[in-house]
Amino acid sequence: MFVEAIESILMDRCTTKAIREIEGGATPAPLWSAFAQSGFLELLTPERLGGAGIALEALFPIIECFGRYAVPLPLAQSIVARALLVLYDVPVPDGMFTLAAAHEGAGQNESVFAQYGAIADVVLIEQDGDLLMRQCAHATRTATGVHGSLSATLRWERGSRADCHVAGAGHVLRAYAASIHAALLAGAMNRVLAMSLQYANDRSQFGKPIGKFQAIQQQLAVMAEQVAAANIAAELGFKGENGSPDPMLAVIAKARTSEAVTAVVATAHALHGAIGVTEEYDLQLFTRRMHEWRMAHGSEHYWNTMVGEALLSSGRLVADFVREPNRC
Repeated sequence: MFVEAIESILMDRCTTKAIREIEGGATPAPLWSAFAQSGFLELLTPERLGGAGIALEALFPIIECFGRYAVPLPLAQSIVARALLVLYDVPVPDGMFTLAAAHEGAGQNESVFAQYGAIADVVLIEQDGDLLMRQCAHATRTATGVHGSLSATLRWERGSRADCHVAGAGHVLRAYAASIHAALLAGAMNRVLAMSLQYANDRSQFGKPIGKFQAIQQQLAVMAEQVAAANIAAELGFKGENGSPDPMLAVIAKARTSEAVTAVVATAHALHGAIGVTEEYDLQLFTRRMHEWRMAHGSEHYWNTMVGEALLSSGRLVADFVREPNRC
């Protein structure tokens, strides 16, 4: 029910034209207001506090939908952030939230790199195992310089204090960040696969669609395998107890979906040829985001290291660990 209602908003408001305008500096307010006024920002907030109180598993198809539409706003991050603040009895400020991670030992955390940092109002930060909240308006924003990117480095004055500090809650933020970016990647991959299949059927060469050639079919088959694996892994990241993702399942979800990005993007652009990299064609709206989401909170190398360390410290056989990684 929620997915259909949300998708109708995105179909109407989150067009590729709107995405390009926001990337070009236009205000995101119309798209943000359409979503905020619908009440969908409180999907994870408990019913007793005015939210929908949906189960964690039900959040996956919603965030996957955000990925399929290349939503240029931190909607998924805002849903999670608002629920976390309510969970820890922290007053929830207005505006768009994003999530970030600080380097260990970052002290007062005067600088972080954040997805959507160029437009977000508030950032929740994982730092040394704790959760911090800061207002983006108090920071200096430095854009990445990458075309269309809404990510930015946020820097606060030296010695400035966070708006809130929740000790020991950083691991929950980390798990959520991994899971939602895995779902966003899965959604974008599904869209890119659909676009590639359509193009292979529409583009003709030597008198027949290029999708009829065995070499193209093989590329599409490998691409479909990667996307299927990413979907399964991403969905795994939305399992857990007490409404939060299981930490190890979230790690595996982000690692596997990030791993699939390089192969899926490379194949999509190879199949589309020169048209795929042009600004006028929509493919790059998704592949650029896939590369950004792959790196968000660490690439597959970062998360795979965590999986390896968990395996070695568990003392279990590899086969047992693979069957039940959430027992770590």
